[in-house]
Formats: sequence, C-alpha cells, structure tokens
Amino acid sequence: MASKLEQLRAMTVVVADTGDIDSIKALKPVDCTTNPSLLLKAAEMPAYDHLIAEAVSWGSKQGGGKDGVVAAIADRLAVSFGAELTKLVPGRVSTEVDADLSFDTQASIAKAHAIIADYKSRGIERDRILIKIASTWEGIRAAEVLQKEGIDCNLTLLFSKAQAVACGDAGVFLISPFVGRILDWHVKNDGRTFTPEEDPGVLSVRGIYADYKSRGVKTVVMGASFRSTGEIEALAGCDRLTIAPNLLQALEADQGTLERQLSPDNYAAAPTTGKIDERTFRWEMNEDAMATEKLAEGIRGFAKDLGKLRTLIAKRVEGTAQAA
Repeated sequence: MASKLEQLRAMTVVVADTGDIDSIKALKPVDCTTNPSLLLKAAEMPAYDHLIAEAVSWGSKQGGGKDGVVAAIADRLAVSFGAELTKLVPGRVSTEVDADLSFDTQASIAKAHAIIADYKSRGIERDRILIKIASTWEGIRAAEVLQKEGIDCNLTLLFSKAQAVACGDAGVFLISPFVGRILDWHVKNDGRTFTPEEDPGVLSVRGIYADYKSRGVKTVVMGASFRSTGEIEALAGCDRLTIAPNLLQALEADQGTLERQLSPDNYAAAPTTGKIDERTFRWEMNEDAMATEKLAEGIRGFAKDLGKLRTLIAKRVEGTAQAA
C-alpha cells in the first residue's frame, strides 16, 4: 500500500511549507514556499551561516545608511535562500514582499521587481519564482500589475471569499487560504472543537475551490497553514497544498487509504459570484471579523519576524565591522 503522502501526490501538487533545506531534500516536494517567520528560523540555524555571511559581506560594499544596508541584506538573504531552494525542487519557489509594504501598492511592485532582478542576476528566471504578497486590497492591485508583466504571484494571508474573488478578478496565479488559522479563530471564539468535515478552514477552501471551478477562474488554490493531517486529507485533490515537514512525515508514515475530496471535474455547487470592487471588498472584510483579525494579525506577525531578522543581520554587520 502506498503511503498517504504518495497517494496525495497523485492528486495534488505538494508544496513544502518550510525554508529548511534539509527537510526539502528529504521530502522532495514539487514547490516550496517561505515567509519571514520560516526565513528567520532558517537564518538562526548554523547550517545556513554561510548564506548570512555572504549577504553581510555583499552589504558591506553597498552605500547608504545603516537601516538601508540592513534591509538590503535581508532582501538578498531571502533571494539567497530561494536560490538554494530552486536547486532542490522542480517547480516554483515563493519569495515574500516585505510585510510592512502590505498597504503600499507601488512599493510592493518595486520590491517584486527587485526580487525578480536579483534572481535573474543569479541565472534564475521568473518562471521558477512566485512573488508572495499579502491579500490586502493594495496587495491584490500590485499583483494585478505584476501578473500583466508576466510575474506570477502567490497571494497569502487569505481568509475570506472576498479576498479570493478579488484575487481571481485580478488574474492572480495562486492564492494561499490559511486553513489552520481560520480554525484557530473559530475554536477560540466559538469555544468548541471541530472535526475535519466541519472545520471552518476546510469548508472555506472547498467553497473557494468550487467558486473558481464553476466560473472557470484559472487561479490556483493552495491550502496552507494546516493544524492536522485530518485537514489535509479533507482537502485531498485541491490544486496544491503547502504542508509543514512534520505533517508531511506523518502522511508518509501512514499506510491507510486516502480518498479524493476535490476534483476539477466534480465540485460542489457554488453561488454565482460577480466581480468585486474596492468598496464591496472593504465592506465584506469589515463584516467578517475572523478575516479582518487574522489578516491584521498575520501581517503584524510577519512584520515582527522581519524585524527580528533585520536585528540579527544588524548584529552581524556590527560584528563584521568591529573585526575588520
């Protein structure tokens, strides 16, 4: 009997939700995705010290003030990790636009251009990269511009139908609905537990999937932020699923039967959805306490970890200067 991970791979593109190179080598996903929190964890591992050393050395040769140099080194480090990951997966590597740019369309576009240019300078073409942007109204507008330029985007921190519809309207390549964080909110606010079949995060992704397929929207649905293998199994057959190493290992160890739950040829009926404008988007987000709170919380969390990463880099820069 094939493992559940092998069965899942036969129906869904499996993506590794980690920046840990050793885990990716072992688990062999098609794609991999990172965020500031994962990048911070990887940067604190001795195995990747050489990447930090190279970025700091590069940064010491750049002009500008201390904060600008540190930010530039952080950007370079993100691409350095991404470049390593492209050697390990046959598909795409997601690289994130800074969380503190989540409400600035033009700055997000400029940052995406810089990321793509850095990859290009290393011989890595844009068709190996996804630019990862938070699913704010401003982020979605940035992605719309980038998609028209041939730069594919991964819209992250997605918690609502309004965000999904706006992303589909914008021609976004891929969205990442955060299954586990939706569940977390409902467990806390409803004061109860949920089975995988009634899990609000699972039901949200199933609804988005059905909406897209019924309307012929080409945007890829990639469930993310899982809390259990049960959530993953409940979304078997989704376009893509990005899964943390511990859950990938659990699926690999399970020899049970995995039933397909989602299929592009067989999906639940979805209510008709029209295009969404800014006014409607903002109102629907306002009316959805879970989506509003989790989006804001996610941006704050990623921004906090980006700040920690920059602090780590600043200490290395200072230490290198003192040693010189």
